[in-house]
Amino acid sequence: MTTLLVASTGGHLAELHDLAPRLGVQDDCVWATFDSPQSRSLLDGQEVIHVPPATTRDVVGALRDLFAARRVLGGGRFRQVISTGASVAMSFFVPAARHGLACHYIESATRTDGPSLTGRLVAGVPRARLYTQYPGWAAGRWSYGGSIFDGWTATRRATPRPVSRIVVALGTHERFGFPRLLRRLVDVLPPEAEILWQVGSTVVPRMPAGARRQVPYAEMQQAMREADVIVTHAGVGSALAALRSGHRAVYVPRRRRHGEHVDDHQVAMARELDRRGLVLAREADEISVADLTEAASWTVGATGAPAPFRWTA
Repeated sequence: MTTLLVASTGGHLAELHDLAPRLGVQDDCVWATFDSPQSRSLLDGQEVIHVPPATTRDVVGALRDLFAARRVLGGGRFRQVISTGASVAMSFFVPAARHGLACHYIESATRTDGPSLTGRLVAGVPRARLYTQYPGWAAGRWSYGGSIFDGWTATRRATPRPVSRIVVALGTHERFGFPRLLRRLVDVLPPEAEILWQVGSTVVPRMPAGARRQVPYAEMQQAMREADVIVTHAGVGSALAALRSGHRAVYVPRRRRHGEHVDDHQVAMARELDRRGLVLAREADEISVADLTEAASWTVGATGAPAPFRWTA
């Protein structure tokens, strides 16, 4: 019987993709996610079921995914469902539980001190098994399984590299722009640098030349590998992409009080990865050229295969 791996695109899909080899299910699994350049590139060659997209706290989108989940799970093909969220997890877990399937929910690494809204809702699904990526809040039904950031380490370069190629990644969320960061970068980034600007829904009066709403996934990965420094919002997917390309990114959290996200989970995420030495966390209004030089002075690499995720099959 097959495992169904469920995640929305963005950081949730990036996390589940990175965790899949540690779950021991990748040889017999099917993916359910949204149709996007990221999912098509990341899951190329694997069996994928595309379901309707749902954004943050999108009730209508979640209901559409619930109807899709009922169709997907009705054939009796799957024995268990594993998800890293977001709302698409609940959409699949409700019918999965009714079919008697095992449901495993792995809370996002962005949630450093407690579960998300989705995590709290999923906890109400009968027999759902719940996992956190932080031992500090593992309690009750929440078990610590490990972290997607296990096995990465940063090393200072013997010779700092000049900052001539920069990737700016502000995310692609439709509802939340990041104008504070874009305005600051327009002011401080070296005018002579070669810059790839991925700005999503962010618009400011003085838009940089060449700014693009979205960049194809493969092109973004190539640009990150070739860059001297990466500046990104503090999303999990962005952090993983920077790490895989060997960079200690300048990592900037969105803040709720500026209307940049629904809460301050990116602030906690930035603190955690900065504590691990894997990013250079900075506030949007404080980034300087010195920060770019410092970030470019480091390289990041894997220290070996991380331990299997501790979960109950």
